Order: sequence, then structure tokens, then C-alpha cells
Amino acid sequence: MLKKDKVINHLYNRMHEFTHEQIQMIHDASMDILQSTGIKFNESEALEIFKQHGVKVDGEVVYLKEADILKALETTPTRFVLQARNPENDVTIGDGNFVFVPGYGAPFMATTDGKRREGVMEDYNNFCKLIQTSEYLDVNGFLMIEPSDEPSGLAHLNMLYSNMVLCDKAYLGCPTSRQGAIDTLEMAGILWEGKENIRNKPCLLANITTLSPLQFAGEMAASLIEYARLGQPCAIVALIMAGFTGPVTMAGVLTLQNAEILAGITLTQLVNPGTPIIYGSTSSPIDMKSGVVSIGAPEMSRFVSATAQMARFYRVPSRGGGSLTDAQFPDIQAGMESALMLSAAIQSGVNYVLHSCGILGSYLAMSFEKFIVDEELCGMFRKLVRPAEVTGNTISADIIKEMGIGGLYLNHDQTLARCRTEYFLPRIATRQTYENWTEAGMLRADQRAAMVVQERLESYKKPDIDPQTERALRDYVDRQMNS
Repeated sequence: MLKKDKVINHLYNRMHEFTHEQIQMIHDASMDILQSTGIKFNESEALEIFKQHGVKVDGEVVYLKEADILKALETTPTRFVLQARNPENDVTIGDGNFVFVPGYGAPFMATTDGKRREGVMEDYNNFCKLIQTSEYLDVNGFLMIEPSDEPSGLAHLNMLYSNMVLCDKAYLGCPTSRQGAIDTLEMAGILWEGKENIRNKPCLLANITTLSPLQFAGEMAASLIEYARLGQPCAIVALIMAGFTGPVTMAGVLTLQNAEILAGITLTQLVNPGTPIIYGSTSSPIDMKSGVVSIGAPEMSRFVSATAQMARFYRVPSRGGGSLTDAQFPDIQAGMESALMLSAAIQSGVNYVLHSCGILGSYLAMSFEKFIVDEELCGMFRKLVRPAEVTGNTISADIIKEMGIGGLYLNHDQTLARCRTEYFLPRIATRQTYENWTEAGMLRADQRAAMVVQERLESYKKPDIDPQTERALRDYVDRQMNS
């Protein structure tokens, strides 16, 4: 028998791991910044909440002590269950669990000919349908595309309606204004037969983004307060552009974003202790030649990994980017960068993987074809991280002896029983011979994905929903849009 010290069986990621001492240094520096420089909240109610809890406030600047932060972290859960209207689609966020969530915030649609057009509500509805029929996406999004044909300031109403009616998975709420948050919660109350039924029972999630450096916009702070009052989870996310809105060094970015995120976490816990939060980042380098944010840069993967490490330090769930790319078309660059970024998120232990499907052009565009390709990539990673079954049956020693030297396993009962489940079977990636590929039309992956989009939308069936609930949601949207 081999001795344990002779067996090399390290479970590790080759991505750089910070030591506990290095993370403590980042934490200490963040605490110093929050206490000496402070952080600005452009929202009067947030300032009043801090004052009521004995936190120093000077004008719109809040000065947090380490004790304030640590007290808030005591009440943040390490994991939580996000409920869907279909209980089969409930998901757990935190610990070793992770969820895939689609792209977010793109104003443009990338078309099959490499051009762009403005997004419309039909695009948004189609994304909801693709998410409903997805085998791998766990949570519906919000603002997958900005619908240009909806009234400014009111577009969130029809997007939320589509989230709730066209898909029965959990979804993201509107964080762009206090009224948007209020509408989200009112409509969730209709869906769950009363707002009291969702109090401290997570059924939606909001992305709250800081205004770097060291600020919270009034709309985001107000939305955070509204969601926290009912105990609905918030992902507190920093987007620091290294060398532009934050230090150029990675350690400097981590220190700055840590201060911002912890300030947001503290506010949620002052409003409602126990509100689930997610520690998140979309911080990235900028291309110093063009001044453009680069979300396909390899350093972006390092930011994702480091953010996950910081979240584990504070024992809270983490958020990191998904299938990110700077490419304008679902081409080789898009595939290369997206695979790198999604790999970093999964292997680093990120729990909430936003932008898992569809993003192009540094967050500015969504693509139906890339959505489908990315979805398959998500499936590959689900298979990759699934533990291999090692039992007497799967070791198959009896079968190996039975087949003997030179045996052919193709028609064995075990092969026939497990051939469709043992290994990942792609739908977009081709494994055809060259001859079969040419005979089938020499289709590229994006062309095959376009065919799948059409098939999925044509076969889509709206999930069951109580007619009275659907009518009540429609009436609420119509009232708000006409008021």
C-alpha cells in the first residue's frame, strides 16, 4: 500500500492565491480608508440610517470604523436559498454552490452579420424564453437588453412582467431607481400573494453597483435600502477601472473595492440584519492605448479569483464575471476570452456568475447566437466540476477481466447503459469528421447556434401561471405606466 506522503494529490488552482496575511493587509488598508477618508452616500435616507446607528457622518460622507464593519458581517449569511415561483427551480447561493445568470445591461443587439442595432422589448422577451428553456442557466436576469422601444424610466415594468410571466425561474430585480425597486417588490408581492410572504424570504436578487471611487449613487443606495427592508438579497458590486477610477495595481484595486463593498454590506445590515448579500466585482483593467475597459484581458481573471478569495475571507457568497469578451462577434476571440473568464469564475469558487451567456463588446452588446454557445460552455463546466463516481461498479474491474486482452467494449451492457450520460454531449460544438461536416453544410458554431435559437423559440411553451395573478401583474404595470 502506498504511503500517504508518497501520493501527490493536491487540490489547488494554479491561479495566484493570496496568503491570509496579504488579505489581512488589504482588509486593514480598507478599514483605514473608511475611517479616515470615508465614503460618500448620495442619498439622504442612507445618511440618516448611519447616523441613527451612531456612525459618524459629515455632510454626505460616512466614516465607518472596523467595529461597524465586523458587526455587520456577523449577521450576513454564508449561504441562502433563492426561491422561484416554480419550487423545482429554487437555487442555493453560497458555500460550494454556484448559479449561472445571463448577461446584463447591454444597450445593443449584435446581429448575425456582425452589425449592431438597438435592443427592443421583443429581444428581451426572447431572452426570457431562452432562459426558461435553458438546461444550464439557473436564474433569469434583468436588463439582458435595454429595450429602446419602451418609455424611459418605465421600461423596467414590462421587463419585470416578462421575467415573472414568461419564465418560472428566480429573477433579478430593478436597481436603477428607488421607484424601480418599489415596483419590483410590489410586483413580487402580487406574484407571492402579499409582500409579507416575501419578507426575509429571498425570491429575487438586485445588483447594487458602487460609484467608484468611494461613492454610492443615490439611486443605488435607495434601491439597496428598499430591497434590504424586505430581506431581498443584494449583490454589492464594485466596477473599478484600474488606472482610471482606481489604482493601477491589483492590490490597490482590491483595497478600494473592498472598502466600497463593505460599506454597502454594512448599510444592508443596519436596515435589516440578516439580509443576504453577495460580495462582487466587475473591476477590470483599461486598455491604455484606447482607454476602453477590457473585460477579455487575462488580468480580469485574476480580479475574479482575488474577489472570490476576499469574499471567502469574510465568509459571504461571491459574484464574478462569466463568459466575458471584448470581441464584437461570436468568433474565435469571443470563444477564447469567454472560456478563460468563465473558467476563472468556476475554478475560483465564485457563487453567483453573472454574464454567463450572451455578452459581447465589453458589456455593450448581447447576441442570441453567443448566448447559445455560452450556454453550452456552461454545460461543459457543470460536467467538468461534477465529481467522478468511484465505486466498485464504476472501477469496472470485473468487466475489464471479462473482456480480457484485446476486448471491444462498444457493445457491452455498461457502455450501452451509460454512453449518453457518462460524458458531455455537445449540441453546438462539432465532433463530425471533415467529410460529414462538409456534407452537412460546413456550418460554423455561430451558424449552428442561430438554428438552435430558432428551434428553441418556436418550441417554447409559456410556464403555467395563475390567470388572476397574471392579470393583476398586467394591471399593475398598466397603472404605473399610465399614471
